[in-house]
Amino acid sequence: MLSVLSVFTLLVGDMLIWSIRNRNLNLDNYFLLTSIVNKGLSTIMTCFRACISLFIFVIANATPQAALSQEDPVVAIVNETKILRSEVEDARMRLPERLKNVPLQSVYGMLVNSLVDTKLVAAEARKIKLQNDEQVRKRLARIEEQILERAFLTSYIEKRITEAMLAEHYEKLIAANSSKEEIQARHILLEKKAQALEVIKELEEGADFAELAKSRSTGPSASKGGDLGFFAEGQMVPAFSKAAFGLNKGEVTKNPVQTEFGWHVIKVEDRRPLQPLKRAEVEDQLRIAVSREIGTTYLQELRQTANVLRFNIDGSPIMGSTSAQ
Repeated sequence: MLSVLSVFTLLVGDMLIWSIRNRNLNLDNYFLLTSIVNKGLSTIMTCFRACISLFIFVIANATPQAALSQEDPVVAIVNETKILRSEVEDARMRLPERLKNVPLQSVYGMLVNSLVDTKLVAAEARKIKLQNDEQVRKRLARIEEQILERAFLTSYIEKRITEAMLAEHYEKLIAANSSKEEIQARHILLEKKAQALEVIKELEEGADFAELAKSRSTGPSASKGGDLGFFAEGQMVPAFSKAAFGLNKGEVTKNPVQTEFGWHVIKVEDRRPLQPLKRAEVEDQLRIAVSREIGTTYLQELRQTANVLRFNIDGSPIMGSTSAQ
């Protein structure tokens, strides 16, 4: 599970990347970002199967007994031991960040199977009294500390979040993005550099960009004349974003731009100040930022009043160190 510092790493997550403006994403933006997301998702899914048992194990030991009612039905019975829907929902909330927002029904079967496996294996472990093993007891004690840590921090932080804090962070967000721009661009995606050079030559001879995109581009936006809509810097893959934001309004790239998707010819149609996000659109991000601030301050206060000694990895004293602030 998570250490104190990793709790706040999780709180920051991807939602603190303020510059990414999801509301303007269209099919081509998705197309350009697909490989990045797929690579990350592939890694997540690879480790997911290996880690899920540990997640469920912690949850099974952490979840309080829920009232047996129609609102919390039994979803499985393993040798007379009931598994409630609330356990499945809790398990879902402890999945990696990118999987938390997946509809419950999409991961329901996998989570139930994991809970069933946990019950079965844990029962076998108890038969041989593995719970009394010294190493197991130490690990269980560590898990208990982690659960208490998270429960306490969650309660502590939630009680101290105020509207004034949220409003202050919103104003900081608006101010930080007030000088930024977003652009509207078109592109023509081609498989080979030679093809892209031919397109650039045709454009220099007066060909219409949108018409060429419709007839030559292999990208999803071809039917729209290559129009990508407005996007902020950083929303596209680095090479594409750098080239696009280096163009003036009405300008076309003089050389093809290579990305993992192929060769791009880019035209900037318009530039404008980055449109400020509405408070409702970033409410979750604001709460995350405020939570991190409250939690970090609290941990600093705890360290200042605690007597903490650190040692080197071999157990020897750290020269000149008396505490771990």
